[in-house]
Amino acid sequence: MTISNLTEAPRSAVLDEAHSGHIRGALGTIQHGDHGPRTTWKHRLQTLLAIIGPGLIVMVGDNDAGAFGTYTQAGQNYGTTLLWTLLLLVPVLYVNQEMVLRLGAVTGVGHARLILERFGKFWGAFSVIDLFLLNALTIVTEFIGIALALSYLGVSRELGVALSAVVIMLAVSTGDFRRFERFALALCAGSLLLVPVFVMIHPPLGQLVRDMVLVRLPADAKLSEVMLLIIAIVGTTIAPWQLFFQQSYVIDKRITPRFIKYQRVDLWLGIVIVIIGAAAMMAFTSAAFAGRPEFGNFVDAGAVAKGLDQYAGRLPGVLFALALIDASIIGAAAVSLSTAYAIGDVMSLKHSLHRKPADAKGFYGIYFALIAVSAGLVLTPGAPLGLLTNAVQTLAGVLLPSATVFLLLLCNDRAVLGPWVNSRSMNLFTGAVIAVLVMLSIILTASVLFPEATNETVILSILGGGTAASLIIALASGVFRKSGDVQTKRPVKPHTLDSWRMPPLAQLPPTPLSPASRVWMGVLRLYLVVAGGLVLIRIIGLAISR
Repeated sequence: MTISNLTEAPRSAVLDEAHSGHIRGALGTIQHGDHGPRTTWKHRLQTLLAIIGPGLIVMVGDNDAGAFGTYTQAGQNYGTTLLWTLLLLVPVLYVNQEMVLRLGAVTGVGHARLILERFGKFWGAFSVIDLFLLNALTIVTEFIGIALALSYLGVSRELGVALSAVVIMLAVSTGDFRRFERFALALCAGSLLLVPVFVMIHPPLGQLVRDMVLVRLPADAKLSEVMLLIIAIVGTTIAPWQLFFQQSYVIDKRITPRFIKYQRVDLWLGIVIVIIGAAAMMAFTSAAFAGRPEFGNFVDAGAVAKGLDQYAGRLPGVLFALALIDASIIGAAAVSLSTAYAIGDVMSLKHSLHRKPADAKGFYGIYFALIAVSAGLVLTPGAPLGLLTNAVQTLAGVLLPSATVFLLLLCNDRAVLGPWVNSRSMNLFTGAVIAVLVMLSIILTASVLFPEATNETVILSILGGGTAASLIIALASGVFRKSGDVQTKRPVKPHTLDSWRMPPLAQLPPTPLSPASRVWMGVLRLYLVVAGGLVLIRIIGLAISR
């Protein structure tokens, strides 16, 4: 289905000419420069179908191998008592990803490049380097998930992992954006294999509803262990790669501000699917292992498949394993793309799925190398795969606050977003989210560096002290009195919103950071360098001791 071409869109600051042109989505096409009104439900549905993709893919890709392990661990060890964490994460997911989709549509420039241009070389290099390291480790966990599922299914681990790597590389290398998106949406549909598993095991719905809305911690469980699992749930549900991927994918799909409202619907569809999948995994593992010897003794996702087979039947186990492979493939593809997009953006390489490998050698070379090295590492005898899996969760927890801080600053930069800057209420909510993420990051860092000393008292002290410090900072910076210079008092006309694009980067004025903002960025830099360095030293020490 094709929507007619009307007038040319205004020029933007896109860095790759392949990012301009028709929107050729998996389910429809919108002609370049189409500004026609959507007056009928049929026309609006056609537009939505053409736009669907970025939000759905980033959310389903988030329910990857690491998520399968985390959610099933929560269900197997603590039943459904932590279901409420998923409901609390819904607004956090939406706010974070809505900000990056807005940045992508309005600026035409990737997340890493905006950080480099607006905050300097240190933060630009830091954002790309930490993204590369964290994503490389994450991709390894995706192939671990594939290997675990294949082992349960009785398929050759070596052959299956190698074939999966080839499929993931071929899916992006056709030079046809629409072809990749159709592949990705097919994998999104495959994630629904978890639904029949839920139906076959049929956990009690009343208990699920109660635990979804009632905030409580598992009885007789160590607070330190529960807090670390909650941090893992947060880290696997909200990951730095999502910010970089969705912003770049929106740009690569050529979505403009006119279609942001349709992109928000796409994002909500993805959030609904990811929460359904996460809740289903917690629920059916809880029901399957309740009263069994395995309850409270989680091993890995492969052992979950075997347990489902033993207690619920062969079909639930097979469907779970297939869903794990599906999730790992889409996760590996999305995480690798986020890395290749970011490096291509910062280094001014040609970086688009509209280009063939011969026309974007650096972009595809980075993507292929990440997949090949990660798959090879999983197949290497004696590789410390368990340590690498723990490293992913730890580094993600340490680095996530910084990613959210820069996201908030960029969405308050009027030179970048113009009339699309954040509202005061969104700034207040995002500021609260950052405070919580920082506290969770400190708890996680402390538990890695000083595992014996991180007890309930320490955790409660960090939470209490962090809450008090957040209130003091908010009051000192005037957050509760005003929203800075980011929110215009004059109403913005719809046609202005639809057509406003960020000017070329060279024409932007300097970043308007207040002295207080510069101080807190210095504190953030010190924290990241110290905490990240100490965590890496701890991980390296553990690797050497093995």
